[in-house]
Amino acid sequence: MPVETSTEITIRHVRDDDSADLIELIGGCYAEYPGCHLDVESEERWLLEPAVAYARWRGRLWVVERDGRVVASGGMRPGGPGMASVHHLYVERRQRRQGLATRLLERIEAEARRRDARWIHLWSDTRFVEAHRLYQRLGYLRSGGFRELGDRSRSEEYHFVKLLGPTLEQLRR
Repeated sequence: MPVETSTEITIRHVRDDDSADLIELIGGCYAEYPGCHLDVESEERWLLEPAVAYARWRGRLWVVERDGRVVASGGMRPGGPGMASVHHLYVERRQRRQGLATRLLERIEAEARRRDARWIHLWSDTRFVEAHRLYQRLGYLRSGGFRELGDRSRSEEYHFVKLLGPTLEQLRR
């Protein structure tokens, strides 16, 4: 998808020079929850070169810029046949409830469909209750899956899935 620009925001593919902004964004989101810590050096090294990492994963990561600063992110990575996954969907606290996460999820799902995914899924920390409401409002269902990451933050995550209906182009094939 092309870069989307409005008078307020720009949505574009991530660049490696977005590293510091992404670390600030995600670290700020984590800091909202007791015991949640962003450990770039040991657990999230991809943040040092985000464009390189997403290219290696054959995925896409978009960022939302406002006033020259990254205020949101959201990525898609391919899974097995017919499957894709949502990764690194974060919106700065002051930028929430403006449709940014929804717009990012729409791009993620469109890219997944473009790659012939029929399903999309994500894992979300049990503490991110506000995000869970958004996912459910947008058609994601809790699958019952649960995992413990064994990371510094002692993260526990719920699994969400969504069936991606075929596009008209896919139906015509």
